Amino acid sequence: MSETIRVNFGRMMPLFPLPHAVLLPHAVQPLHIFEPRYCQMVRHALDQSGQIAMGTFKPSAVRKKKCGNPAPVRPAVCVGQIVDHKSLPDDQHYILLHGVCRARIRKMHEPDTERLYRAAMVEPIEELDKEPPPMDRVRDELRSLLSGPRLSRMYGVSRVLEWFDSDDVPTHALLELIGFTLLNDGEVRYQLLEEPSVGRRANVIQSELARLDDLVRKARSQCMDWPKGMSWN
Repeated sequence: MSETIRVNFGRMMPLFPLPHAVLLPHAVQPLHIFEPRYCQMVRHALDQSGQIAMGTFKPSAVRKKKCGNPAPVRPAVCVGQIVDHKSLPDDQHYILLHGVCRARIRKMHEPDTERLYRAAMVEPIEELDKEPPPMDRVRDELRSLLSGPRLSRMYGVSRVLEWFDSDDVPTHALLELIGFTLLNDGEVRYQLLEEPSVGRRANVIQSELARLDDLVRKARSQCMDWPKGMSWN
């Protein structure tokens, strides 16, 4: 958790669930807010701490929504801080939401006659005051993997590699940024969000990057000069 941003877990927090969107701590998510209920949510958040719990729907949410039932929200959320805000026409908003910490929904509050959006009481998933280990070996292994001949060509990798040389980006924060920037699978990102152990999160990220590296290797092995009309297929 950021040393300068604190979360009051004793008060109800606005809940902003989106399909397939998972925010991780230390990452920044740009958001265009246009639904009336969420425009109200942003106004209320800015009038208070500027914090929003960003969540995601359960896989069955789309089916339930089509049936007219409230879409169920997964228990793990990321508490985010609005770090930039721009008012748009028609009471719409553009915000930058900076991930602060992992949390779990303890009690859900459905909309009422005054509040159009969901809110929740949340509790931290991790020990917020515990300093994560330095994990130098993990950092070196990740740098080696991302600097390799295959993954180094992926979109976003060059920017990620710059973070390795920054003393302001500890390894536990680097893991979050790698997961948010390079791993686009929503289920993998949610696995990272709900996992309290930084060591297990490192294992997930290393495993996913190794899998991507192997996929690229296999794809390249098929890029040969075949006779016309012939291929692995």
